[in-house]
Amino acid sequence: MKISEILTEKLISITLHPKNKDEAINQMIELADNSGNFIEIEEVRRSVFEREKLVSTGVGKGFAIPHGKTDEIKDVTASFAVLENPIDFDSIDSKPVKFIFLLVGKESLLNAHIKLLSRISRIMNKDEFREKLSNAKSPGMVLKLFTEEEQNYLDI
Repeated sequence: MKISEILTEKLISITLHPKNKDEAINQMIELADNSGNFIEIEEVRRSVFEREKLVSTGVGKGFAIPHGKTDEIKDVTASFAVLENPIDFDSIDSKPVKFIFLLVGKESLLNAHIKLLSRISRIMNKDEFREKLSNAKSPGMVLKLFTEEEQNYLDI
């Protein structure tokens, strides 16, 4: 499964302005709900926040990847945001987060969930890619950048 298969323009925002981590996660869940894949949004919310309580998904370099697993979704679902104003996310490097990629997987598709988390992390770890995302002016441009970068990743 590719990032470009689960991320669409309507699941990307360059205009979110959360004040804190919890608000950011809630806004990302609401954005992901545009997919039409959620059967029970409160179960999605519970799974993501439950995972976040274990250890922060602020993985460093201004990036967070909140995620959860539940069978209360029809299919693997994602949303992505570039924040104008970075926020504290309890990141491992203590730096504020500018990029948030929410991933909600099905309990029954654990392998796909883990592979997607790995792919997203690897792509987002590239300084040059994050710089391009910072300069993207539309959700369409963000999606194009992910599609191109993922192709580079697959060519490795």
